Amino acid sequence: MAEKHWREFLPKKVTELEAQGRLQEALHEAEEMTASELYVLTMENQMQGLTAQQAHDRAWEMVRTQYIFLQPEQSESE
Repeated sequence: MAEKHWREFLPKKVTELEAQGRLQEALHEAEEMTASELYVLTMENQMQGLTAQQAHDRAWEMVRTQYIFLQPEQSESE
């Protein structure tokens, strides 16, 4: 999921990471950080009375743009 998004919306970042031989490492880090924060936030949301599904959905909305769906790069013309 992250790689597809990054390749489409962050081509410069992908090119730089590939040149450094770090693309797969960076993607793995993004996956691990997302999973870790998703778990913590889900547990916190459940403690606030949400169902497991509601807690997960809310946590996903909070964490997905931090590591996976990063903001698109600005094009040269912008």
